[in-house]
Amino acid sequence: MHRFRTGLFSIFALLFLGSAGHAQAAVPPAPDILTEVFGIPITNSMITSWVISIAIIVLIRGLIKKPTMVPHRGQALVEAIFEGIKGLIEPIVGKHMVRPVFPLLVGLFIFILLHNWSGLLPGVGTIGWGHFENGTFYITEKLIRPGNTDLNTTLALALIGMVAWLYFIIRYAGPKIVYHDLFGNKASKSETPIVIYYLLIPIFLMVGLIEVISIAFRPVSLSLRLYGNMFGGENLLMSMGEFFGWIVPIPVYFFEFMVGIIQASIFIMLIAIYIGLICNHEGGEEDEAH
Repeated sequence: MHRFRTGLFSIFALLFLGSAGHAQAAVPPAPDILTEVFGIPITNSMITSWVISIAIIVLIRGLIKKPTMVPHRGQALVEAIFEGIKGLIEPIVGKHMVRPVFPLLVGLFIFILLHNWSGLLPGVGTIGWGHFENGTFYITEKLIRPGNTDLNTTLALALIGMVAWLYFIIRYAGPKIVYHDLFGNKASKSETPIVIYYLLIPIFLMVGLIEVISIAFRPVSLSLRLYGNMFGGENLLMSMGEFFGWIVPIPVYFFEFMVGIIQASIFIMLIAIYIGLICNHEGGEEDEAH
């Protein structure tokens, strides 16, 4: 009960006193563990992820309601967002791959975007439990933390994207095309001298090996890019709020708002590029027709 009252006091102190509260400005690299369930730690970033997941379901259902042939405002808004994302990824993955990959990419985009924007809400990163020391209140456990400022979240998103990538290329391109795309001899046997053609085989095998290594590092690059941008932005917002209060950091809030859109777009576009590199070959639409 004492901890609960202390947490309530911290909420009012940080929301209304601003920089006068001298809250801890820096966002720690690791999330705060709030409790454990069956030995599984529950962190503040996990709580935020669950809340946003529920919010997405409620928001989409509330906007669409009962779909109609002539869309109402909420349905038209959702359809406009979906059409915009479809137009973004269609040239990359190809017309025959838009339908299969669209649910994955639009889901990732909305989830990542709302997580990126969650750090702009008042109280995020500052509501929590703490203690007074020499007249200054310090937060030791934060209740809310944007999910994408946790490397575990961004790594999970990257792994989901790469597992889906593996499924799509095997399902829609096939193992033969995947193997040829990675290790196959790209030279034309009819147009290349036979000696040179066979000398190119080990070269393309080595290139394929390098490509496999680069593919193995894709989850790392995807997760670190998103995590680094959002973690750095959250630290910047908290530091600006600590020193200048609420008014001066407003341009930074607008900048982070745009960064949230850009990072969500980059994430899904990279996954679309990975899929399109193998699945979006010439003749794909003809293959689909057959």
